[in-house]
Amino acid sequence: MWLYLAALLGLYFLRRWYRERQTVEGLSEKHVLITGCDSGFGNLLARQLDARGLRVLAACLTPQGAEQLRQATSERLQTVILDVTRSDSIAAAAAWAKAQVGDKGLWGLVNNAGLLLPMAPNTWLTKDDFLTVLNVNLLGLIEVTLSLLPLVKRARGRVINMASILGRLAFNGGGYCISPAPPRPAGGSSRRELQPFGVKIAVVEPGHFRTSMMDVQRILESVEQIWRHLPPETKESYGQSYFDSYHKVLREALVTRCSTNLYLVTDCMEHALTARHPRTRYSGGWDAQFFFIPLSYMPTSLADWVLTWGRPRPAQAI
Repeated sequence: MWLYLAALLGLYFLRRWYRERQTVEGLSEKHVLITGCDSGFGNLLARQLDARGLRVLAACLTPQGAEQLRQATSERLQTVILDVTRSDSIAAAAAWAKAQVGDKGLWGLVNNAGLLLPMAPNTWLTKDDFLTVLNVNLLGLIEVTLSLLPLVKRARGRVINMASILGRLAFNGGGYCISPAPPRPAGGSSRRELQPFGVKIAVVEPGHFRTSMMDVQRILESVEQIWRHLPPETKESYGQSYFDSYHKVLREALVTRCSTNLYLVTDCMEHALTARHPRTRYSGGWDAQFFFIPLSYMPTSLADWVLTWGRPRPAQAI
């Protein structure tokens, strides 16, 4: 009996391997729009897809980022300035993309633009601190998708939403950990809704990576500034020793636990765009696959103990 089960399991993975190796035809004629291409995953993915021959429409926040990307790629790659927090900027980018793709439609939309800061314990933050992040990571993603979805439907293409493994197990305060969570269930409803139109949706959940968003010095300076402006009663409840320990633990985590191999994530996004049978969910990074995902299925009490082990305790903790 066990031999039969092992054989069936082996056949399942063999079939999956074979299906996932099949690629879409005519990639050189397909347009892919990527947001957040100034640096990090978006910048690398734009260069990666351009090298493979796709027609990349790279949306950058700054003219400097757009110019640097154009210098590093072929003439096929086109850039546009896009601020995903502004409706007028999104509308202008959507009109530009429509003119670029014509009747072929947009094969791929990669919602990669993201923001990490402000990040600190939740009780140190304000509503505006959360909105700063959510306006980019969640509301911007929604508006960009709705604006470009008619072009994606015309091409019977793909939508790739960048989330984070922290959407499964949040252990940092701020809007970043809650912003990746909605695209996962929402992606499921949208995937089923758009399936009759031939549109496929995938979610990519990276672990910890060393991108410009994860700049150690900038993050630590942001936390220090938030601490300095806290009300006296909040500072008293936590204590200076808590802040010093929190600052130290955060620095060590950012320095030692962030991978520099961004291809672990961009290869997932490339596969979701070019494979005939893409996955619906990708996990980029060894920490995501072998630590965070298994831990997310453990009892909550165990996950809480693991994620809080070694953390400092506030001065007024019970």
